[in-house]
Amino acid sequence: MTPLSIRAYTTSSAAGIGKAATALALHEARSGLAPNDLPWAPLPCWIGRVNAAEGLALPAALAAYDCRNNRLALLALEQDGFMSAVAAARQRHGPARIGVFLGTSTSGILSTEIAYQNRDPVSGRLPAAFRYDTTHNLDATTEFVRIVLGLAGPAMTLSTACSSSAKVFCLAERLIRLGLIDAAVVGGVDSLCGTTLYGFNSLQLVATDICRPFDVARRGLSIGEAAGFALLDKEEAPLRLLGYGETSDAHHMSTPHPEGDGARRAMLEALERARLDVGQIDYINLHGTATPANDRAEGRAVAGLFGTTTPCSSTKGTTGHTLGAAGITEAAIALLSMEHDFMPGSTTTREVDPETQCRIVLRGAARPLRHVISNNFGFGGSNCALVFGKAA
Repeated sequence: MTPLSIRAYTTSSAAGIGKAATALALHEARSGLAPNDLPWAPLPCWIGRVNAAEGLALPAALAAYDCRNNRLALLALEQDGFMSAVAAARQRHGPARIGVFLGTSTSGILSTEIAYQNRDPVSGRLPAAFRYDTTHNLDATTEFVRIVLGLAGPAMTLSTACSSSAKVFCLAERLIRLGLIDAAVVGGVDSLCGTTLYGFNSLQLVATDICRPFDVARRGLSIGEAAGFALLDKEEAPLRLLGYGETSDAHHMSTPHPEGDGARRAMLEALERARLDVGQIDYINLHGTATPANDRAEGRAVAGLFGTTTPCSSTKGTTGHTLGAAGITEAAIALLSMEHDFMPGSTTTREVDPETQCRIVLRGAARPLRHVISNNFGFGGSNCALVFGKAA
C-alpha cells in the first residue's frame, strides 16, 4: 500500500476534550472514568461520560439531527482546528473528492430509547418530534458530519463492534489508492446509552469497579463515549498510516479465539503492508478491554508475534471502552504518543496477570517512538490492526 498522511486529527472523550487535554491526561496517568451517575441507567459501574457534549446546541439548520451522538460529534469537530483543515482540503480537492467514513456501534440509539419511554399511553405512538432517520439511523452521524464539513464525496458507516472506527482507515486507503477520492475524513462516534450499558451488563462483562486491563483481578470493562476524526491524503505530513490488517476469527459470537489467532494474523498483515519487522515496532496500544477472555487472548497473540520485549499498554483505563469509537480514540492516542515521544501506561492496572505473556507497561515514560501499532478487536472476531509512523 501507499502510505497515507495524517493531515489533521482530533479526539474527545472522558479523558479530555481535544488533543492537548488528552495528552495531558496520558502524561499525568489520570483516568477520565467515574462512578456511574446516569439517572436513566442506574447500574453499579464506572463510565467515561463526556459532560461537555450534553449542553451543546446544534445549528438551527441541523436541529433535526439533535441527539447525544451528533452533539458529541460536533464537539469533536470543533477541536484542534480540524474543520479549518478540512476546509483547506475542500478548497484543494473539491467537496466531491473527499470521502467520509465513520464507525459507530449504536449511533443515536439513545434517542429511540427516550422516544419509547415517552410513547402515547393509549395509542402507543412515538412522539411526533422523534426522527429516526436523522438520529438513530446508522448513517445519521455520517450524514451529519458530511453536512457540517460541506463534503459531497462517497460516504459510508461501518459497524463492526469495537473495530468499527479502526476499519475506516482501511476503507479510506483503498478508495484513495483506487483513485475514487483524493482525501478522506475518517473517524467514529459512540455515545452512552441504555442498550450498551444494560446489554454488556447482561453478558456479565461490566465491572462494578473501575476497569483494570490485564490485571490479575480484572472483572470487566468500563463503558465510555467518545468522538474523533482524522483527515487523510497522499501529500507529505509528519505522521502517516503505514499499514493495516483486517481478519475475522469466526470463532464465536462474542468470545475471541483463545489463542488470539485472528488478532495475530491482523497484526502480521499490518506489518507486511507497512514493510516492517516486529523489531521495528516501538509501542503497541492494545485493545485491552479488561475482560478475562479478551485480555488473555490478545496477550497471547502479541507475545506470539512480538515476544516479551515490545512495550504495550491499554489506555481504556483512561478513556473507558468507547466501543464503536475505540478505533479512532486509540489511533489518536497512538499518534499523540509519537508526536510527544511518550509511551502511555496502563493507568488503572495494578498487578499484571502472569497469563498475559506480553510486556505490559504500567507507567508512562518518555521514549522516542517511530512506529506504533493500534489494535482493535470486535465481537465475532472482527479484528483490525493499524500501523502508524513518523515520516523519515
